[in-house]
Amino acid sequence: MSSHYDVLGVSRDATGEEIKKAYRKLARTLHPDVNPGEDASDRFKAVTHAYEVLSDPQKRRVYDTTGNENGTDNGFGGGSYSGQGFAFQDIFDTFFGGGGQGGPTSRIRRGQDALISVRIDLRDAVFGVNKKLEVDTAVICPTCEGSCCREGSHPVRCDICGGSGQVQRAVRSILGQVMTSAPCGSCEGFGTVIKDPCNECSGQGRIRSRRSLTVKVPAGVATGTRIQLSGQGEAGPAGGPAGDLYVEIRVNNDPTFVRDGDDLHASLNIPMTSAALGAELTLDTFDGQQEIDVRPGTQPGEIITLRGLGVTHLRGNGRGDLKVHLQVETPAKLDAHQEDLLRQLAKARGEQNHPGKLAASHGLFAKLRERLGSM
Repeated sequence: MSSHYDVLGVSRDATGEEIKKAYRKLARTLHPDVNPGEDASDRFKAVTHAYEVLSDPQKRRVYDTTGNENGTDNGFGGGSYSGQGFAFQDIFDTFFGGGGQGGPTSRIRRGQDALISVRIDLRDAVFGVNKKLEVDTAVICPTCEGSCCREGSHPVRCDICGGSGQVQRAVRSILGQVMTSAPCGSCEGFGTVIKDPCNECSGQGRIRSRRSLTVKVPAGVATGTRIQLSGQGEAGPAGGPAGDLYVEIRVNNDPTFVRDGDDLHASLNIPMTSAALGAELTLDTFDGQQEIDVRPGTQPGEIITLRGLGVTHLRGNGRGDLKVHLQVETPAKLDAHQEDLLRQLAKARGEQNHPGKLAASHGLFAKLRERLGSM
């Protein structure tokens, strides 16, 4: 069976202050309002009992000498959870302000969740990135460690409600005189009063502070994606557990690439001669330089697809594609020699004064014609 020292995680020569700090730390974690598990409840009782024995010099001396669990000479009384000399509720109220069903309200509460917005570049959305953040949140007071009290002091039982956190009063009604119950205005329903609050946190058990943390932004995120960081939000009052921090992603527009789902789109201008004769061109991508083969006779608006060079899939494996839209540039200014060469080409192809003709469309107009034809 573990000794009281093992239960609190302190050495046998620990000072009274070390025992008190160890108890506070464990009790905040195992408190029924914070950790409702059955195992936690049993451990909380064991921790509290160990503290009751070791915090009393006389009981500690008897325990060290005789090994009696209750720290009493006769082995009876003074050490039970609700017996003489020690009331479980006394220590419970001292550190937490009560908290059983129908009892006073616990000072310990979970902190609120927090939300911050972070901007990243499109490249970071493609591959993922570790982003360092500066966050202003409530953190546990480093001076009182969440106890809300000045060192050496503790909450005292409220004289008005007797530690119940509730006051009763008689109210006359059509049914006669009835008793009503309301939170105590003196202790605000906590059952205890902090008469000597911590100077740094003013008795709140937490302070505002700026802290740094690094969030791993996975590849494939998009604007609006939220990343949950458990326990990184606001610290709760009186040393309560922290809420969660949500990081909302905003992806900056890229000057070259446009995202559509997990595909990337880019526009590449090519000379008229390259479109007619074909060419091998180089395109700078997020994966470095890529060779593009422009086939002879390429028409404006044609798309060259580079497989697997798009955005990484957020869920699943692989990446989207990079689609390069070719835009054929028609020369706007020609010198006399260039103009003569084009005229010779047009004559050779029989294209002088070409009247042009309407061509059947396989795109938008074809779809519209099919829809009208079915009406």
